[in-house]
Amino acid sequence: MPREESLNRGIIEHIGEKGALIENHYSGLKLILEKIKGVEGVGHRLVHGGERFKEPVLIEREVISKIRVCCRLAPLHNPANLAGIIASRRLLGNKVPQVAVFDTAFYSHLSDFAYLYGLPYEFYQRFGIRRYGFHGTSHEYVANEASLILKKPLDRLKIITCHLGNGCSITAIKRGRAIDTSMGFTPLEGLVMGTRCGDIDPAIIIYLARDRGWDIKRIDEVLNKQSGLKGISGLSNDMRWLEREASIGNKRARLAIDIFVYRVRKYIGAYLTILGGCDAVVFTAGIGEHQAGIRRKICSGLFSHLKSRPRILVIPTHEELMIARKTYDIIRKLYGNL
Repeated sequence: MPREESLNRGIIEHIGEKGALIENHYSGLKLILEKIKGVEGVGHRLVHGGERFKEPVLIEREVISKIRVCCRLAPLHNPANLAGIIASRRLLGNKVPQVAVFDTAFYSHLSDFAYLYGLPYEFYQRFGIRRYGFHGTSHEYVANEASLILKKPLDRLKIITCHLGNGCSITAIKRGRAIDTSMGFTPLEGLVMGTRCGDIDPAIIIYLARDRGWDIKRIDEVLNKQSGLKGISGLSNDMRWLEREASIGNKRARLAIDIFVYRVRKYIGAYLTILGGCDAVVFTAGIGEHQAGIRRKICSGLFSHLKSRPRILVIPTHEELMIARKTYDIIRKLYGNL
């Protein structure tokens, strides 16, 4: 930074899983730091910042305590994010500045009528139950890139961004700010995803618990890991595989694709309404970037009623770069140029 030049790239997967070579985040990060010398700053992705964190922050002891509190809102993600922070601080010490960048921060400007549910208001006051939104770093990045492609300032644009991967979300962006998004209190709400169900009637959960005797753990497992494309098709959460199967006549694979496309079209249509039209629809992430057939199905006839049709853009997301930018900005403001 600030040249935005990538010097090294790598990934460590399956930390702590059976048969894995890396037993914990500390060991994994130690291996990385043996390859990289002279680290001057670290940016961490945090999935959930609740209402406490509306922008990136320098990580200090008090910040870590508040992140721990947010773990109850994202028990599948935040503890792992926090483990990375703790390992990094142990290995690099307190003299190397570290910054937390929150996926939920991009949605901190949602209006109350957009983020509140039709539940007793005290549920929001006492329990923090509201729409938080996720994938914010990705949506923010591709919106900025769309502004460059369209050669218009972001604050003069209306954009719908579609992050379609194993996890999927759609965001309506007006003048550079998110005004609505498909994911909600958790990443489970919204679109049909790889293994997540997306929007369902909440009474289904009551039915499974009361009439079928299912416990919460089993219901959670099904909704998050056995539903979506995988659950409908009975085959896989991989859209590439489903397209191949559908092409040779597999009806369940075709059904999974049709449901996926229908739900995306439905959300885009809703966001066209609340935005009053849009300048661009952006596709990103694995499905959004690489599967032209799915994009064609989503867009076919969708904008025929509009006087001015939006540009359809495919923009590879780069969350790491967005985190690096925000981290660099925070460190530069606090410590001067690196």
